[in-house]
Amino acid sequence: MSAIRSSPSSPPTPSSPSTPSPPSTSSVPSSSSSASAAAEPRVGVVVITRNRRERLLGTLDRLAALPERPPVAVVDNGSTDGTARAVRDRHPQVRLLTPRRNLGAVGRNVGAAALHTPYVAFADDDSWWEPGALDRAAALFDGHPRLGLIAAAVRVGREGRPDPLNEVLAASPLGRASDLPGPSVLGFLACAAVVRREAFLGAGGFDRVLHFGGEEELLALELATRGWGLAHCPQVIAWHDPDPGPRAGRSARMLRNELLTAWMRRPLPRAASRTWSLLRACPRDPEARDALAGAVRRLPAAVSRRRVVPPWVEHGVRILEGGRSQRERRTAHSPQERRTANDEPDAGRPPESAAPCPSPAAPPPEPPPLNPSPHPHPHPHLNPSPPAGGAADERPSRTSIAALHTLRATSTEAGGELP
Repeated sequence: MSAIRSSPSSPPTPSSPSTPSPPSTSSVPSSSSSASAAAEPRVGVVVITRNRRERLLGTLDRLAALPERPPVAVVDNGSTDGTARAVRDRHPQVRLLTPRRNLGAVGRNVGAAALHTPYVAFADDDSWWEPGALDRAAALFDGHPRLGLIAAAVRVGREGRPDPLNEVLAASPLGRASDLPGPSVLGFLACAAVVRREAFLGAGGFDRVLHFGGEEELLALELATRGWGLAHCPQVIAWHDPDPGPRAGRSARMLRNELLTAWMRRPLPRAASRTWSLLRACPRDPEARDALAGAVRRLPAAVSRRRVVPPWVEHGVRILEGGRSQRERRTAHSPQERRTANDEPDAGRPPESAAPCPSPAAPPPEPPPLNPSPHPHPHPHLNPSPPAGGAADERPSRTSIAALHTLRATSTEAGGELP
């Protein structure tokens, strides 16, 4: 994967040559060409899997029955349970990609590159798309040229109960841009996301440093930095039927990637604050210790990719973090809720691969006030001016420098190569 380019010093416009440009409105299919275009699927589906053959086959059965008849690419992340042969036998029409090792979330990049549809929907081996959802997604992309990612609504289990994340995304405090079809977000579930292929590949896709677990946050920040819009569109529906019970090591991976993302994209004081919070938790929390150990091994690769997001993106992240902090303070007043939050590291986090930070929070009574900028702004619903003290955030503090040196030293002792 090519290195991600530096963030521009000023907000990019959709036509900026330094960013992948969304197509102009003239590229939207006209009514005269719609009939011929309808014969070709507009949305392909990428499924990543590893050693879950039967779950995958059930997902492929559902995708094959969709009225849209989407092309499907399966990326087998090094399965040893006969997954590849089973897919070839039961679904010979599927594009099967076998990298022979576990690429993690990067497998989605491989699948998206192999497809040729303008839009790509992601699925895991335990998730699928509702009939008609992909057609609705294509229509939204066609009608909103700046839209880079759709965060779909999710129904959980065979009974299809609404995922609590749906309400969180719908109530995003980031407001709604006039050129997007739904509330702006900076968090999503990968298995319930549809992307504009051009935007996704232009942003580098999912980053190999993070591998898997909370990998969505970094992609969201990169798309927003490049001027693409991310919106929650509840009319696009994905189904998710995860296995019951926690996944071993998942909480530690989420915490690890939250910290690495901070060092890759957030101002130094914010990254240092995250580091200090995780260090403080280590004596009492084995998940925090595992997360820190994993982070220091990947730190050299993460720092080499460091590109601080521009002020208007950072401001949006802080709006979301402010709402989350308010919820955490309210939770602290309840001993039972406080115990649950400590005993269950995933409590309060969006389920199954949702970006742990920023996670959209309950909104204020009104959307954030507009603060017009003298230059075109890709997110007019956000205040493009940095928050109070924003200029100081770009200057490394003694605390942030010390934290970076500590992590680098620990990483050197641990051997800074990815596992």
